[in-house]
Amino acid sequence: MDSFFLRTVRDPFGGDIFDARIAHGRIEWGHGLEPDPEDHVVDADGRWLVPGLWDAHAHFDQWAQARSRFDLSGTPSPAAVTQAVGEALKQDRGGNVFFGFGYRASAWQRQPTVTELDAVSGNRPVVLVSGDMHNGWLNSAAMTLLGVPPRDGIFNEDDWFPLFAKLEPLAPDPEAAVRDAARAAAARGVVGMVDLEFAANHDAWVRRSGQSEPLLRVRTGVYPDLLDDVLDRGLASGDALDESGLIRMGPLKIISDGSLGTRTAHCYEPYVGAEDLDHPRGVQNVPPEELNRLLDLAHQGGLDVALHALGDAAVGLALDAFESVGARGSVEHAQVVRPDDLDRMARLGITASVQPAHLIDDRDAMDRLWPDRADRIFAFRTMLDRGVRLAMGSDAPVAPLDPWLAMAAAVHRSGDGRPPWHQEEAITPREAFAASTDGVDRIRSGDAADVLLLDADPFAGATSDDAARALAGMSVAATFVAGRPTHWDL
Repeated sequence: MDSFFLRTVRDPFGGDIFDARIAHGRIEWGHGLEPDPEDHVVDADGRWLVPGLWDAHAHFDQWAQARSRFDLSGTPSPAAVTQAVGEALKQDRGGNVFFGFGYRASAWQRQPTVTELDAVSGNRPVVLVSGDMHNGWLNSAAMTLLGVPPRDGIFNEDDWFPLFAKLEPLAPDPEAAVRDAARAAAARGVVGMVDLEFAANHDAWVRRSGQSEPLLRVRTGVYPDLLDDVLDRGLASGDALDESGLIRMGPLKIISDGSLGTRTAHCYEPYVGAEDLDHPRGVQNVPPEELNRLLDLAHQGGLDVALHALGDAAVGLALDAFESVGARGSVEHAQVVRPDDLDRMARLGITASVQPAHLIDDRDAMDRLWPDRADRIFAFRTMLDRGVRLAMGSDAPVAPLDPWLAMAAAVHRSGDGRPPWHQEEAITPREAFAASTDGVDRIRSGDAADVLLLDADPFAGATSDDAARALAGMSVAATFVAGRPTHWDL
C-alpha cells in the first residue's frame, strides 16, 4: 500500500499548521515529522485537512442511474412533462426503455394519466420516476414490459416500491453507472455512505468489491422482505462483508409512512386542503404491532434499525417501538416532530437521520400543506439543543449525493435567493460538518485515514449566506479512504 507525506497542512478546528503522514491505512500528524524513504511527498501548500464525509441515507443504484436520466425537475404540470418527453423521444429513437426523473406531482393542479403519456410515447416503454421516488408514471408499454396490471394513473408507494428491483436490469450498463457515481462521490469528499437501495445490498456490494476495490465505505441496508436471509446468515450491523473491510452490514430499513409530496406522511393534524383525500392525515404503512415485531427481530439479531418516519405521528409511533423493544438506530427524515418526541429521541439515543437539501425542494409544499406546523419542520437547531444526534444525508437521488449541499442548506435554509426559511432552526457550519462525518469530530493521530484535503476553509463566511455559498462551492483536492487516494486533484 502506498504511503503519503503531506507537507504543510492546516487544521480548520484550531488553525494550526503541521505535517501529516498516511501509511498502513492510518494517519499521523504533528510538528517535526519527517517522511520515510518510501513516502510520496506532497506539498499540501496550507490546504485544510479534515475528516472524510459520509452520506447517512442514499439509494445508490437509483442515484447512479438518475444522473443520466432525462431531467424533469421543475415541470409545472403533466402537460409540461408529456411535451418534454415527446420532444426528447423525437431526438432519441432507440428501442430501449426511456427513463425520466424529477417531476413532483404534489405541485400540480391535477394528477397525470397513462393515456396522455401513451399519446406521446407510442410503443416505446417509458418510465418516469418522481423527484421524491415515492411514485412513478409509466406508459402502457412499460407496464406490459414489467408485467404489472394496466392502470390509467401513477403508481404510489406500496405499488411502486416493489417495481424498483425490476427497473435496474432495464437500465443501460447499471454497474458502469455505479462505478461512475462512486468516482463522483469521492470527488465531493465522500468516504462512506449508508446504502438503502431497494435491493440485496449485502450481496451486490460484496460482488462489486470482488471485481474492484471499493472507492467508498458502504453500510448495506436491508428491507423486511430480505430480513430472514440476513438473520439466517447471522449478519449483524457492523459485520465486515468483504475482505477489504470497507463493505459492512448496515441497518434494517423500514418505511413506516409516506412523503410530503404524495401527502402520505403520517401526521397528527390533517394536511391543509386535504378534504379530497381518503387519509387527510397521511398513511401509516406499518401498524404499531408490526413495527414492534420487526424491531424486535432486528434487535435480537444485532441489527440497527433505520426507520423511515417523516410525519410527526409516524415519528411518535417509531419512538414507541424503539422504546418498547430497546432497539437502537435512527429515525430517517424526521421532517416534522413534536418537541416532546425530540426529548424522547435524545433520551433513547435515537439518531435523527436528516436530509437538509429537501428543505429547498419542499419549501413551497410545506408552506402550502403544513403552514400550521412550520416551526417544527427540519428543526435542526432545536434537535441539537435538546441533545439529539444529527446524521445528515441526501436521500439521493431525491437530492444530489453531495454533503456540501446538505451542509449549506442546514446553515442557510435557502437555495434560490429567497430569504432563509425559518432561519431560527439553522445550525453553524461546524455543527453541520460534525453531522456529516459519521461521528468523527476531528482528526487524531492513529485514526483511520479517511480524510480530505480542501482548497478552502470549510468554516469561513461572515454570514449564513456567505458560509452556505462557501460550503456549496467547496473544492476537494484529495480524498483518502483507508489511506488510499480515491480522488486526486493536486
